[in-house]
Amino acid sequence: MEKIEWQAPEYIHTEKNNDWYWIVGIVSVSIALICIILNDTIFGLLILISAFALCLFASRPPKMIKHELSGIGIEKGAISHPYTEIKSFWIETTDRYPRIIFKIDHRFSPYFIFLIHPDDSDEIRAFLVEYLKEEKMTESIFEKLLIYFGF
Repeated sequence: MEKIEWQAPEYIHTEKNNDWYWIVGIVSVSIALICIILNDTIFGLLILISAFALCLFASRPPKMIKHELSGIGIEKGAISHPYTEIKSFWIETTDRYPRIIFKIDHRFSPYFIFLIHPDDSDEIRAFLVEYLKEEKMTESIFEKLLIYFGF
């Protein structure tokens, strides 16, 4: 087996209903008003602009991108990492979204995640064990909260 390729969404997307947008709007306007009352108008405007950008991004459906595992390294769309940058991997199939979690040698983003189909997990595990150490891990609590709240 020389390489494994598949198509998957770039991130986990959950449909937002009108209530989600109302909550984001009310919270951001409230924070912006508090900032304006405390004479920090620029920060209040930054909060409103950020909330608007968040709503635009949240309504965008994810693109389907190519994922590839090869003898050289891993590739997700235009981003690639050789195996020398990767410390270990874990295939998480117990959650709602099966995925591969790679622990990479980067300070600010130590995890790199691929969404997978549950039926492919055994084939992928057999391939990756040849190149990497398998180590049980999970995403940060911050990432789990973002998924839970629909970001």
